[in-house]
Amino acid sequence: MSEKTRAWTAVQPSLTKPPAGAYSPGVWAGDLFFVSGQVPRNPDTGELAGEDIESQVRATMHNLTRVLGAAELALHDVVNVTVHLADESDWPTFDRIYREFMEPPFPTRTVVGARLRGILVEITAIAYRPR
Repeated sequence: MSEKTRAWTAVQPSLTKPPAGAYSPGVWAGDLFFVSGQVPRNPDTGELAGEDIESQVRATMHNLTRVLGAAELALHDVVNVTVHLADESDWPTFDRIYREFMEPPFPTRTVVGARLRGILVEITAIAYRPR
């Protein structure tokens, strides 16, 4: 199926290497924008942004912001977030840092424990804006 026959549009942040896997960083589907799982790696170099949960949450939130920005959206447009934590005991630190980025009213959110292959956090999001 070609891109032109799809009812959705993929978005790739400029000046960023394309993903290594078979996915799009973000996709518009009507008024909803879906952001693929963002991780604490530099999108240009692939380098991990620190080994502690605080550094990794900050880097992941910046990567989320970057993909949203490519769609001319911001964190205040986010309506749903799913967070994967390698260690569920990192929840309080994650939540504290998340609150530095997100403002009330907060989007819906689910936090789950997951095996993340060498990282501590991954975040997916859905944003809404009438187009």
